[in-house]
Parts: sequence; C-alpha cells; structure tokens
Amino acid sequence: MDALKYRHEWKHEISALDRLVLLARLSAVMKPDPHAVNGSYRIRSLYFDTPEDKALREKIDGVNAREKFRIRFYNGDTSFLMLEKKSKLGGLCAKESCRLSAAEAQRIVDGDVSWLLSADRLLCRELYAKMKAQRLRPKTIVDYRRDPFVFAPGNVRVTIDYDIRTGDFRTDFLNPETLTLPAGDAPIILEVKWDTFLPDLVKDAVGLPGRRVSAFSKYEQCRVYG
Repeated sequence: MDALKYRHEWKHEISALDRLVLLARLSAVMKPDPHAVNGSYRIRSLYFDTPEDKALREKIDGVNAREKFRIRFYNGDTSFLMLEKKSKLGGLCAKESCRLSAAEAQRIVDGDVSWLLSADRLLCRELYAKMKAQRLRPKTIVDYRRDPFVFAPGNVRVTIDYDIRTGDFRTDFLNPETLTLPAGDAPIILEVKWDTFLPDLVKDAVGLPGRRVSAFSKYEQCRVYG
C-alpha cells in the first residue's frame, strides 16, 4: 500500500470584500477547477463522529494527529459520491478516497454496514472497522459553496468557501429537500494547499494584510447548534 501523501495547508478567515479581491487576482494567475460551473460548485458532505464526539473534541483540543470520515457529492449530483478520510498532522493534511454508489451511501446512513467488511475498497473496510471499534456514525450535514482554482507548479489548489450551512443532526443528506440552516456566523474561508513548494506568484496573489493562518473547521462550525 502506498504511503500516505501529506500536503501543506493554509486556512484564512476572510471578508466578502476580500473574496472579491481574491477572485480578481486568482483569475489572472490560476486556472479555474475544470469541475466548476460558472466558477464555483456546491459541496454537500455527511460527516461521521462517535457518540462521544471524538472528531469534534480532538479538533477543539488541538490534537496534533487526527482524522475525519465523510461522504460527499457536488452540485446535487448523487451519481458521483465519494467516501473520504481526511488526516491532519500539524500543518499538513492528506486525503484518501473511494467511490460509493448512492445505494451504498444510503445503506451506511441506514445502519446497514455489514457489506463494508467485504467491499473491494480498502477505505470501506477501514470505515467498517472504525464503526465497530469506535462506534463511528453519520453525525451531521455540512453544506457550502466553493470557488476553486488550480496551479500546476507545486500542485497548488486554492479554494474560497462560503455560505456554510448545517444539517444539524440530520443525516438524510441524499434528499435534496433536506433542510439546512446557516451555520451560525460562519466566515468565508480561503484555503491554500500545495505539495513541496508554494510558487511566489500564488503566494503574492493570496496575500492579504492582517490575515493570519486559522484552524477553522467547517465540521466544527456546523456543530454550532449542538
């Protein structure tokens, strides 16, 4: 099995005016993500946690090495679903993923998980193990819009996330009629990810006076109501 590949990650909380400034700058030096529609797309994720809120508590407590499982899709298209595990190690991040069908995702939501043990995808089998050992379960919906940009040198990805909404403790995330609410006073989030180096051209484009690296978590923000 290949070693987990970690990437550098910066997060900044920004204003609506900052977003407009960044969109103009980034459009001049980077390419839009090819999956974006008119420059953006909507992301809906279903995050997992334990009854003791292990993932949430580790984030709040600043645990150096932690992980979160989620299932997500884009622009309301449930024909393309991804099971993902995001790992954090200090200021580095890594992501493992595999495809799920809508029927498989619904089975997980419904608590029918025995099939995961014999799935042909390693990440599915790992999810099964964590659901049994840690009692990991679907916890809440995280929904937001993203402006994504890419830059080949350094494998750089810059995203601006906004209109963050929460499903609170609802887990029927495949239902387009599922009610979501604004996740409190959620900020706009600038994220910058890269491999071994961040080109000066991109570093200059994302530079904003007075903005510091943040440890913002959309999952944590979407637990604002409980």
